[in-house]
Formats: sequence, structure tokens, C-alpha cells
Amino acid sequence: MSVPEPGKQQHPAPRRRPHRQGARERIGAAVAARLGSYGRRSLGWRLGAPLVFVLAGALFVTSAVSSGGTDLRAGRYDDLPGLVSAEARQVKQLRLRQEDLSGQVDQLTTALGDTRASAAEAEAAEVAQEAGTQAVHGPGVTVTLTDAPAESLGRVAEDEVNNLVVHEGDIQAVVNALWDGGAEAMTIQGQRIVSTTGIKCVGNAVIVNDVPYAPPYVISAIGPAGDMLTSLNQSPYIGFYLEAVVDYDLGWDVQVEDDITAPEFTGSTELSYARPAGDAGAATSNDDGT
Repeated sequence: MSVPEPGKQQHPAPRRRPHRQGARERIGAAVAARLGSYGRRSLGWRLGAPLVFVLAGALFVTSAVSSGGTDLRAGRYDDLPGLVSAEARQVKQLRLRQEDLSGQVDQLTTALGDTRASAAEAEAAEVAQEAGTQAVHGPGVTVTLTDAPAESLGRVAEDEVNNLVVHEGDIQAVVNALWDGGAEAMTIQGQRIVSTTGIKCVGNAVIVNDVPYAPPYVISAIGPAGDMLTSLNQSPYIGFYLEAVVDYDLGWDVQVEDDITAPEFTGSTELSYARPAGDAGAATSNDDGT
């Protein structure tokens, strides 16, 4: 320890200020912690962002593949007639394919020269016209049914909207009246009508021989025009439709034709259950054992 010189006062050595030093250390620690946290977050974003983009791209690709170019939100079709026409074209293509395959079967059958097949073909030819499997033409009558115009919708009550469209019952009434009047062959929308033809409504379309059609509905019948017109005028069901023509502006047009062509029926004529009454096979059991 040093001894102070006489006459001089010794001052104590300056001491550090601990509170200021602690503040600097705390600030340094806080900055270091912030930088470390920022680094960790930046690393997380750098790794996570590309992963999100990859997942989003995978979802887009999956949706595109699943849709096949169509709308995944089913039921959002505003153009129902266009949709019906597209379905009708597809069915027509399938029928053409069926005709091609049937022609190939006929060629193979002819090449075989089977006498039983020849006999069956001769028998089928005798009833082809009545069965609708042979194209025919001749004079007759054409009836056209049309839905009411769109502006009629604003002139009827909500519970009467159903009266503005043509229904399967209206078409069936015309078909029945023409048969009663002596029709020998008939078409709806150019499709040959046979004993197995079904007419039914699905939404705004009418299905004939499994093909959907939008209005107008054109029904042509070959036969005695005078008798068929009389039958149309005397049918009570046609009378109900004509009242709707007046009340709801439904379309009704009748034309006498000099020559109508009814193409052959190209659909399936095979029966799964019906058998001739005298056929021993009529008593056989069905698939369900009954």
C-alpha cells in the first residue's frame, strides 16, 4: 500500500458503473436473440414456401386430370338443349357402331351357309316390315308438338309452369291416335317406333329408344291420312292438349305429307322374359328362381 505524500489528499480509484454495463449486456443479448430468431424464421420460410407451391401445383394437376376437360361442379349446365343434343350424338355414334357389328355378324352368318340360319333369315324377312326392321316409305301425316315460348313464363302462376312444356303423355296420345287411325309405320324425331319403344320424360328432355331429345317433337306416321286425321280430332287426350294450346301457347302443327320415309329400327329387339304363349320355354324360371 502506498503512503500519500504530505499535504495531498488521495482520491479513491474510480469504480465501474454496474447498472450501465448490465444494460449494454442486456441490449447485446436481446439483439443476438432477435437475430437468431429471425434466422430461424427465415430458414423456415425458405423451406416452407417451396413446399406450399409444390403441393398447390399437385392439386391443380390432379384436378385437371380428374376433370378430363369438363366442369367438376356437376349440375351447372345452363344449356340443357345443347347437353341433350350432345348425348343424342353420342348415342347415335354407338348405334352406328352397333349397326357395323351387326353387319359383320350377318356377313359371317352368310359365309357359314348354315341352313338353319338361312331359314331364320327368311322368316325374319317376312315380318320385317311389321316389326320395324325394314325401311318403308309412303304418304301420311306429320304432327309437331312444341313447348310454349319463353315469354309465356311471365304470364302464368308458379304452380302452372308445368303446363308450358310438352310431356311424354302428350306425345303418347298422338302416337296412340295415329295407330288407331291406321298408321302402318311411325317415327319420332326420325326414330322408328316398334313394339318395345319406350317414351319417357327426364327433366326437359324426352327419351325415345334410349335417346334423349329436346323439343320440338316431330311425329310422322305412314298410312291413310284421312283416317289418321279423324282419329286425332276424336281423341279426348288430344282435346286436352289442344285446350293447353289455347291457354298456354303450346305448339301444335299437323301436315299431310305425300311421302314419308321411316328408316329401319336399328336397336336391340331381343326380349329377356317374353315368350310366345305356346312356347315350352315360357314356363321356365327367371333368373331370380321364380
